[in-house]
Amino acid sequence: MPPRPLRTLPPRAGFGLKPEHYADVLAAAEQGNPPAWAEVHPQNYFGAGGPPHRWLTAIAEHMPLSFHSVGLSLGSAAGADREELEALAALCARYGPAMVSDHLSWSNGPEDKFPDLLPVPYSHAALDHFVAEIGCVQDRLGRTMLIENPSRYLAYAGDDWGEVDFLHELCRRSGCGLLLDVNNIEVSAFNLGLDSGSWLDAIDPRLVGEIHVAGHAVKDDDMGGQIAIDDHGSAVRASCWDLLSTFLDRAGPKPVLVEWDSDVPPYTVLIAEVAKADALLIEHVDA
Repeated sequence: MPPRPLRTLPPRAGFGLKPEHYADVLAAAEQGNPPAWAEVHPQNYFGAGGPPHRWLTAIAEHMPLSFHSVGLSLGSAAGADREELEALAALCARYGPAMVSDHLSWSNGPEDKFPDLLPVPYSHAALDHFVAEIGCVQDRLGRTMLIENPSRYLAYAGDDWGEVDFLHELCRRSGCGLLLDVNNIEVSAFNLGLDSGSWLDAIDPRLVGEIHVAGHAVKDDDMGGQIAIDDHGSAVRASCWDLLSTFLDRAGPKPVLVEWDSDVPPYTVLIAEVAKADALLIEHVDA
């Protein structure tokens, strides 16, 4: 199969493609009403063939794709997982996604792979390491990638950088862009006692190539307090919509993804959330 031509992500709202919605998405596309774009976790398509590829191939005929990787583990001491990288490169050659992204995190140890995106210290050494690993990935893929700001549950002591300054310097030195996750800002702000508005105000919008919004849960912890959990299991919170609108006031329209990865709702519910994001983007077209 020859690779598809590279597309761009429009400054519209997209959705996270789930198997539960394959048939609904394709039906909407064939009726002339497709969503503007779809994001997938490429690790779910590393197999050589089968139903996932048949569905994705059909859907990709109707809309651009964004590959949001969860497995490169750029922050691991051993660097990016080379097997994951080769599989990602092959998938990019097959589908020609409009965007590729991963996380400011690590998940691989010497003997184990952890099912979490674990935080990195904001140190000079971590910055040097991340810059080098992003360079390796971008060289292998032959394209610029985006790096997502994390949802944090704790902070390292003695960081050399604040998070926003770390992200800005990472982009400057590596040439990557930012995937701005507004929900992650809210989660980190709640857990670490930060001001989400100030954090967002400090981000350079010129670096942002994609935006995520999602829902999160707030639960009681074991110490009599509460913790925000980045579970992507509910509708986008009103406060997250407000932060997005504030950022779009400065940035103008950008591709915005509605994430809903657990307790996945019916397609109609998900698309209603996508329509909210689209309506907000339309308001900012001439801003």
